Amino acid sequence: MVSATSLEAGDYIDAGGHRTHYHEAGSGETVVFIHGSGPGVTAWANWRNALPVFAEHFHVLAPDLLGFGFSARPEGAAYGKELWVDHLLAFLNAKDVRRCRLVGNSLGGAVSLGLAVRAPGLVERIVLMGAAGVSFPVTPGLAAVWGYEPSFEAMHELIAEHFAYDRSLATDDLVRMRYEASRRPGFHESYSTMFPAPYQGHLDALATPDEDLERIAAPALLIHGREDKVIPLAASLRMLELLPDADLHVFGKCGHWTMIERCHDFNALVLRFFGAAATA
Repeated sequence: MVSATSLEAGDYIDAGGHRTHYHEAGSGETVVFIHGSGPGVTAWANWRNALPVFAEHFHVLAPDLLGFGFSARPEGAAYGKELWVDHLLAFLNAKDVRRCRLVGNSLGGAVSLGLAVRAPGLVERIVLMGAAGVSFPVTPGLAAVWGYEPSFEAMHELIAEHFAYDRSLATDDLVRMRYEASRRPGFHESYSTMFPAPYQGHLDALATPDEDLERIAAPALLIHGREDKVIPLAASLRMLELLPDADLHVFGKCGHWTMIERCHDFNALVLRFFGAAATA
């Protein structure tokens, strides 16, 4: 068994000239987990319930994208989809990955789609969970995420009111963990430059044009919480219309954090899509 403790610390590698923090475990075919854009987010914060399970079946990688977590924060960086796709490609090249399966959460879904368009031969299958990647009117939930200013109270409101369907998920321990992460030196400074108001232009810039989505040949599994207040279910329904080989699974009584609120169901669903049986 791969323990969560052995995975949490992570490691560093140079990716395109940028010091990049990532988690790695397991062997076999490669699955790459790409995190979202919540304040204080890291690959580990998003995927801590999935990585040990998937590492029993696959070689798993989960990088912190530029400007997030413990990866570099280049001075004057023009944060956006193209920069993050460039960084992800450089990371996969540094890890000598020539073929992989992607699991993208929210912002990570938009980056996954961007990678599939840019390097179609690299991407075998895609899981898009509460994913950005098409245009829609900015939701109050997304505005709250991108407009976050660090405080315990603001983080509690984000988790209880916007990320989760079940408010009891917003325990003091979880809120404090994410709040403390959001105020680490340099974290909010880079975060606040990524999505300044007005937000619609940033969201539209994350979208992949319809004609490019229609050319993505890799099978896609769309996963969405019915009560998602950050990325509306309509976004996944639109992707379902455009992607040539796509299925959609909707979890009822579930918000934006499918991989946390329904972690066992999420893991089993994605493992089955990737051709493995769940062990936890």
